[in-house]
Amino acid sequence: MVLALTQSALQVGTVMMLSALPRAAFMLLGGAVTDRVPPRSITFYSNLLRGLLVGALAFAEASGALRIAHLYALALVFGLVDAFAYPAFQTLLTMLVPGDRLPAANSLMQSTAQLGALVGPAAAGAVVAAAGAAPAFGVDAMTFLFAALMLYVMAGGRGLAGGGAAVARPPSQRLLDDVRQGLLVVWRYPPARGLILLMAGVSLATAGPSTVGLATVAQRRFGGAAGFGVMLSALGAGALAGALLAGAVRQARRRGPTWLAISALVGLCLAGLGVTASVPQAAALLAAIGAGSGFINVVFVSWLASVTPADLLGRVTSVVLFASVGLTPVSYLLAGLLAEGHPALMFFAAGVLVALVVVLAAADPAVRAID
Repeated sequence: MVLALTQSALQVGTVMMLSALPRAAFMLLGGAVTDRVPPRSITFYSNLLRGLLVGALAFAEASGALRIAHLYALALVFGLVDAFAYPAFQTLLTMLVPGDRLPAANSLMQSTAQLGALVGPAAAGAVVAAAGAAPAFGVDAMTFLFAALMLYVMAGGRGLAGGGAAVARPPSQRLLDDVRQGLLVVWRYPPARGLILLMAGVSLATAGPSTVGLATVAQRRFGGAAGFGVMLSALGAGALAGALLAGAVRQARRRGPTWLAISALVGLCLAGLGVTASVPQAAALLAAIGAGSGFINVVFVSWLASVTPADLLGRVTSVVLFASVGLTPVSYLLAGLLAEGHPALMFFAAGVLVALVVVLAAADPAVRAID
């Protein structure tokens, strides 16, 4: 939609950056709130609000009133809501299943999410190409509202206070004290510290190219929305396969070296996207990237939950998510600048950056020793 309005890859990066800035700025605070407020309540209201916002966007597009300023505003609000929704959503599952079932539950949850990511983009691309963006945004709004309904009736309709009660805090303990405690817990545990630094570097290298870069390449080389949808669906298909594989492995071993090897593969495939000449070639590389990411996500989330005290899980999760999203505004901006004139260079530079952070992480004995 941004490309259709402005024909500018830089504008795409700007909109993505406006979403990422509040998400990064408030993510740690969102984790602290998650440890105080029932995660299901946060997730319910965030889905309800996002559904209403996207519905308004669909109406503006259908009426011909949509302007780039509306997308700027939507991005800012979405980013702020995401800062609280992401930690709550990640924490909620650990409160619903026993610890020994968590890897399988994470696999199931992420597999269903990736199934949506597999089907959704290709269908959306076809709808946008045939009927315009308004119907696609309308369906998207309904999915948020459906998710809110499912959260409301979860666990036999016990209301929004159920599904994981928050841990009480002394009145004198401020939210910022909670944030500081979560940061210290992660920093003082070397394996988590090393992995979070790795995640931050990979996020910087991949966030912009995998969104701004792919949208630009699809628009200039592969025919626009339909090609973009196929590429995103390939990414979703790979992530689905990786999540299912992670769930099939009852107890992963040598997780540290495995994460490093898979991250290196992701960097190699990312660099290859710069020279792809067709949608099938790009889809194959994106499927490999998705498979690696899907596998890592399931194994990492399960490992993190197994080594984190329950009353700290929201805050520790928010630190991990902050590492993933904290540098995305920079990534979006750089990707927009490079993709404007040199998309191939953008993908190659991203692959090189992933390789560098993998080498740095591999030099940390604490990361290599994770089993």
